Amino acid sequence: MPEVTRFYGIIIKLFFGDHPPPHFHVVYGEYNALFNIETLEIIEGDLPNRASKMVIEWATRYQTELLEMWQTQQFNKLPPLV
Repeated sequence: MPEVTRFYGIIIKLFFGDHPPPHFHVVYGEYNALFNIETLEIIEGDLPNRASKMVIEWATRYQTELLEMWQTQQFNKLPPLV
């Protein structure tokens, strides 16, 4: 599973050919979550509130790029949240 970015201990990955809806995977310590790219809501798993807010802030900036990666299956690294 390609790693899209990593920041503050949060790892964001994208599986190509994964099940709908378009989503990305987040790993933070012992926590795992799947975020819907279109709505930026957690669709599976959980994260601490602070980590979830950082993921949403990051994903808001790169939502278009994430959706394009999902649709084209062309992987690109994205900058971390700074």
